[in-house]
Amino acid sequence: MPDHFLALTDFTSAQLKALISAAVELKAEWQAGGNRPLLAGKVLAMVFQKPSLRTRVSFEVGMRHLGGHALYLSPAEVGLGERESVPDVARVLSGMCQGIMARTFSHEHLLGLAQWATVPVINGLTDYNHPCQAMADVLTMQEHFGQVAGLKVAFIGDGNNVATSLAYAAGKFGFDFAIATPRGYELPQPVWEQAERIAAEGGVTLTQTHDIAEAVRGAHVLYTDTWTSMGQEAESDRRRRDFTGYQINDELLRMADASAVVMHCLPAHRGEEITDEVADGARSLLFQQAANRLHAQKAILVHCLAASANNRLEN
Repeated sequence: MPDHFLALTDFTSAQLKALISAAVELKAEWQAGGNRPLLAGKVLAMVFQKPSLRTRVSFEVGMRHLGGHALYLSPAEVGLGERESVPDVARVLSGMCQGIMARTFSHEHLLGLAQWATVPVINGLTDYNHPCQAMADVLTMQEHFGQVAGLKVAFIGDGNNVATSLAYAAGKFGFDFAIATPRGYELPQPVWEQAERIAAEGGVTLTQTHDIAEAVRGAHVLYTDTWTSMGQEAESDRRRRDFTGYQINDELLRMADASAVVMHCLPAHRGEEITDEVADGARSLLFQQAANRLHAQKAILVHCLAASANNRLEN
């Protein structure tokens, strides 16, 4: 496996499944009394351009559970690409820390960190993708359904970074994926073409449509995200108009498979992309999904930061 964790497309299906198995083991170990200090003496630098509740807490707590430490670096402290160049930041942090987690607006900034760092770089989110979220999503679906292969996931909303990683995850983990977006908000064509190649290798079906009913028909998971993400605030009024009707509610849930559950990467704009009744209902996995960010990311941290084969989880 590569030392960095930048995108699901960098890994084989078998490698990603091994990481999910590691997450299951680490979660069980924690629940049984605590994790082994696999990352004792390690420090993770956490570089934030975008704020986040789940990303910061899950990485910081995950490092602590594994015996290491995490250092939060705010946008004002670093000024990535502005106050300090990306190569300089990468090289400075590499000299003091054993890993870098970055949550950036630009995917190019993340790639620059990975190019210049001499320690592993983990993608905490970029405008292109959100692989850590997708791994937590797969872990959550596996826990709920017993397996992921053979499921159908329907994403309702913007063809954004979260949808990108889910589309890639479909072929890697063996579930069908459908996305329903308003016109003009589809997944970028290069993303869709790459997702189709991965899906063909995995023997799964991908569907991109503007028809919500088509997307959710037979779906086991209904997934959504905010209509307006950070950095898109100037578009919020137009997006509210364009996304009218692209909401997960009780009526839409009844159109899916009888066993269907609901997922959301959070934060939720309740009353827009999802209703309170669904988000807080018996078929919601929102908060199990959020908690699983911790356990999925522990597996990623161990893979990336373990100093030697003797410290890796499988040993």
